[in-house]
Amino acid sequence: MSNENQIEVPPSFFALFVPPGRFKPTAPREHICQRYELCEDLASMCVDTAQTNLMMLDLTEADVLSRIHAGLVAGAGGLDSAEAQWVTCRLAELLGWEPAALPSFHAELDPK
Repeated sequence: MSNENQIEVPPSFFALFVPPGRFKPTAPREHICQRYELCEDLASMCVDTAQTNLMMLDLTEADVLSRIHAGLVAGAGGLDSAEAQWVTCRLAELLGWEPAALPSFHAELDPK
């Protein structure tokens, strides 16, 4: 069994590659799996940074998530804006925090 067949991409991430009103993704499964692995890894790597920022900078959870999201959108992670939103929502989930209340966040991007 190839490695790509072992990766279970959550529907919330897969949806980033399916335009509204369509059923087929705009990218091959292999590409979607690679992007998912990158985004999942980034979210996991941001956990310590987020916890440190919360404690050391005396910020709210929403402020921490907003700052991390801004860094991801600015190109720090090589992500497009939808992927950056997904990573931020996934980070909130990993931390047990509420997703940031940014206007560009949508319920359909909730990584659950």
